[in-house]
Amino acid sequence: MKRRYFGTDGVRGLYNGPVINTVFVQQLGTAVGRWLRLDKKWKEEGGKRVVLIGRDTRFSGPALEMAVGTGLACAGFSPVSLGIVPTPLVARAVGTQGAALGVVITASHNLAMDNGIKFFGPDGVKLTDEVEQQIEQQLEYVATPAENAADEVLFTVLADAAREYIQAVAHLLPNLSLAGWRIALDTANGATCVTGPTVLRDLGAAVTGIGDSPDGRNINAGVGSEQPAQLCATVRTTRALLGIALDGDGDRCLLCDEYGEMLDGDEILTVLAVHALRRGTLAKKTLIVSEQSNLGVDDAVKAAGGRVLRTPVGDRYVSERMRAEGAMLGGESSGHIICAEVSPTGDGLVAALKVIEVMRATGQPLSELRSVLRKLPQLARALRVKEKLPLEELPTVQAAIRAVAAGLGVRGRVLVRYSGTESKIRLLVEGEDAVQVQAGLDSLKAAVRTDLLVESGSRAFAGDGGTRSPNEGGTRGTIF
Repeated sequence: MKRRYFGTDGVRGLYNGPVINTVFVQQLGTAVGRWLRLDKKWKEEGGKRVVLIGRDTRFSGPALEMAVGTGLACAGFSPVSLGIVPTPLVARAVGTQGAALGVVITASHNLAMDNGIKFFGPDGVKLTDEVEQQIEQQLEYVATPAENAADEVLFTVLADAAREYIQAVAHLLPNLSLAGWRIALDTANGATCVTGPTVLRDLGAAVTGIGDSPDGRNINAGVGSEQPAQLCATVRTTRALLGIALDGDGDRCLLCDEYGEMLDGDEILTVLAVHALRRGTLAKKTLIVSEQSNLGVDDAVKAAGGRVLRTPVGDRYVSERMRAEGAMLGGESSGHIICAEVSPTGDGLVAALKVIEVMRATGQPLSELRSVLRKLPQLARALRVKEKLPLEELPTVQAAIRAVAAGLGVRGRVLVRYSGTESKIRLLVEGEDAVQVQAGLDSLKAAVRTDLLVESGSRAFAGDGGTRSPNEGGTRGTIF
């Protein structure tokens, strides 16, 4: 059964659009509550009523928080507001506070005109496709807000929600172990503007902040993991040891080495995995990545004695496979890094501290650590489309996919998919010959423009022999 509202990372869209508006969000809150009351596991565990709600810095956050909280209250649950906090804080707090559910009002790396909702189960992990389908089915039985309104919704406010998170994350490194370190930190004018610099400064670092003045409308605007140019320049001018770029809700991280060159999620994961393998501490000797990660990751991990397993694009699919395999490290090239021994979901700040831990243990700067990964040439393009027509019904695109894949050879591959959170089609071409990769991408772009209406302003992403692609997740596409 195809989900109508949920994408690969919750429900997301334009604020006051057809989905992300206070009326629908209240109905969604009630539907989630109805599903929870029918859940056998919820009943067996005592029928907890508290639901934790956090949000990022978007201007639309308070109204949507009230709407989803009202909907949950209509279903008999007690909403607790955590205020402006990172997504991973909410995921962690569900467990530490013994809550029934966690809710985050965020559109992650999108700009302020968008918003969305992510849900976390009592174990702090994102809901499965099956559960999201069940929630959508409950929407059929939910009355409109006017018909189903609670007399008065009383929100409990947990004012010090960030304190336990900050203390726990800071304990990943020894006390004042970053004394003498200068770090550039880009918090994307988002949810980590307080927690990020506080943790680093508590550890002794001198922090130069970027994107740390949220006004409700500037989240991810020219800053953050999607726009790291300012961070790179700051690292160079301040002679920082590294730069850290988080996204608007704090579940992604990209890094910048001491020369101002960016590291994507593949490089971060490879650094962490190879270091752990050398120390004999990588659980099951296994790293979990999505199908979009560069094939060079597999080569580096295999050479160090480990293995790489791949999932569909989307950090929750990575998380599900990690649990199934007993793995503790996984993530995506976009910078969703899951260190499961610390956090049940992606946590940008935790990922950065884990890399700093490797820097301290080896005495090597990022520019040297990153050399463990030699990427195959990979290019990607995101094209904004008017309509997501089924890929199998696009004859020119299908023909181009087959032709490009045939020309790339044994180690070449093509991935074409729609984004699960935006009106975009994402194209990826990878192979051993950079010229062929570029030609293949050009062929795919032309085919998409033939079969689909493409809007102007589409973005290209190219990296150092690879790609830094924003793969927040998407519908399953065609891969060769």
